[in-house]
Amino acid sequence: MCRAGFTDVTKVDVHGPDFRLPEGTELAYNIIHGTFGEDGTLQAILEERGVPYTGAGSRSSALCFDKSESKKVFLDAGVPTPQAEILDCSNGIVMPSLPLPFVIKPPCEGSSVGVHIVRRQEDVLPAMKEAVTHGTTVLVEEFIQGKELTVGILDGKALPVIHICPRSGFYDLSNKYPWMNMGGGTDYICPADLPEETAAKVQEAALKAYKAAGVEVYGRVDVLLREEDGAPFVLEINTIPGMTPSSLLPKAAAASGWPYEDLCEKIAELSLATPRK
Repeated sequence: MCRAGFTDVTKVDVHGPDFRLPEGTELAYNIIHGTFGEDGTLQAILEERGVPYTGAGSRSSALCFDKSESKKVFLDAGVPTPQAEILDCSNGIVMPSLPLPFVIKPPCEGSSVGVHIVRRQEDVLPAMKEAVTHGTTVLVEEFIQGKELTVGILDGKALPVIHICPRSGFYDLSNKYPWMNMGGGTDYICPADLPEETAAKVQEAALKAYKAAGVEVYGRVDVLLREEDGAPFVLEINTIPGMTPSSLLPKAAAASGWPYEDLCEKIAELSLATPRK
């Protein structure tokens, strides 16, 4: 961070709402993924304390973290997204009515936790039972066969499309973080090897979703490109995407002429200029 022009930087390990920041903190650089850091909770605390922070605000963060709620916003805005149903299993498991194959996922988990691609009827109930261990609401989406893509967005502009190529299966926890569980791993192609017109369609769909959800500063939109006709389908928006030099958004930024240090500084500048409600 110092190389990016920040001369007085303090690392704060946040474990709950009572975290302490150094006196006179001018900007909290949020790089916490998942619950608390990406779901709007941390943002709301910082807003209450009057501390500027990086990235999306509390409302857009909470919306995007809940895939069932962001799905509704996508549909209302005409964003291309897989057909889906949201099942309330608070009084017991409700079986999906979509035709097989489909994807069962808990709506408020990241890193593909609890995600199951279901192709056989006998696998539906076990997948539903596992999904409800993460919460009583379950999102079921039609299965889209095709390329897994992601689009970074910075200051309202789409970065080059990245093609995510798992070495086996789909982009699940073991392929995202192979060092954690000796999984298969993933290759990333940036920019994706797509016709210019197709890449533009993917970026357009990602931007439409990003704007519909009201995301501020930057983010990353996951998109499936259907194999049969090249149609894009938005899955979700990551409001706190990985920000290590090897993470996906920095890869796309680098391909667009933004070195890592410049990207970090740009995010800080944009965030400081963004009003918080």
